[in-house]
Amino acid sequence: MKYYSRNRFFPVPNFLMRPSVGFDISDRSIKFVELIERGKVICLGKFGEKRIPPGVIESGKIKNVEEFKKILIFLKEKYNLSFVRVSLPEQQVYIFKLNLPEIKNGKIRDALELQLEKHIPISAAESVFDYDFINSKKEGGYNFQVAALPKSIIESYLTPLKESGLVPIGFEIEAQAISRAVIPYDSQDTFMIIDFGETRTGISIVSQGIVCFTSTIDIGGHTLTKIIQKSFKVSFEEAEKIKKEYGLKKDPERKEVFSILLNIISVLRDEINKHYIYWYTHKDEDNKQRPNIKKIVLCGRNSNLIGFVDYLSMSMRTKVELGNAWVNINSLEKYVPEISANDSMGYTTSIGLALGDFCHD
Repeated sequence: MKYYSRNRFFPVPNFLMRPSVGFDISDRSIKFVELIERGKVICLGKFGEKRIPPGVIESGKIKNVEEFKKILIFLKEKYNLSFVRVSLPEQQVYIFKLNLPEIKNGKIRDALELQLEKHIPISAAESVFDYDFINSKKEGGYNFQVAALPKSIIESYLTPLKESGLVPIGFEIEAQAISRAVIPYDSQDTFMIIDFGETRTGISIVSQGIVCFTSTIDIGGHTLTKIIQKSFKVSFEEAEKIKKEYGLKKDPERKEVFSILLNIISVLRDEINKHYIYWYTHKDEDNKQRPNIKKIVLCGRNSNLIGFVDYLSMSMRTKVELGNAWVNINSLEKYVPEISANDSMGYTTSIGLALGDFCHD
């Protein structure tokens, strides 16, 4: 992934330079981030969040189109938004590796399309796909990483966005956007990324800048809050405060909080560990050993849970750290964004999406 100035070759008048806005749509919220260029520095512009009522989007599928459009129109009008880069739900995406014989560049997409139905449960006509070139094979031919999803999913997002007056300039799976934000752009290493969200946790493995694997677990920050709410018979808001204040900290005043949360977090850890072990114990499609995972990178608003990093690191016996969503934008010596490090964890996907205007993968 290489970064470039958008006016690198021919300076563009300011009124023609469209803002780069990343639009992260989940079941419970829309988060957006605008990145703007000031000289040689990329700065944070507008950013914000709008809650989505339960039932409007479920597991990435839009169930109430009219209510969804109202939210989009509200955001467009309040923040004067226009061009957006939009995240797509990983629950609906199929990712696989594909080998092709030597073929002319102009024919690669056609050749991949002919192979789609061998790897996904929908027809090529009903799907949309994109691909990354991995490498050339010694015995001839090429390796590609392919991501495909139902065309109906794209259309279900595209139509209300356009009808709301927004202009989608690109769609991207969450994992790729997140990796663009938190993995150094020149790294050839392999990382496991954990996106600890509100209603679910996304797990992905990124190697040489390419998303090789994704999975979703139906455990999120709300799961923890609700179990506290039920156990202590308090409001959801009060339970959220307790979760943030104590987390996985063995506090004498709230010993029960640690035990209650650990029951859920240990289940999440087991799921993460299952995929971690699978990566090492199963060879890839070419029957080769997979590269070592350098470390686990956490993002998502709930990854700030007190004690979560240490718990995962000690129980899985591997390096775990909180991601830095600004690592590929600026050093803090040049520019300090007007958002705290903790809050930026919740905007990682939006930042990665917006960063797509400043790079080519």
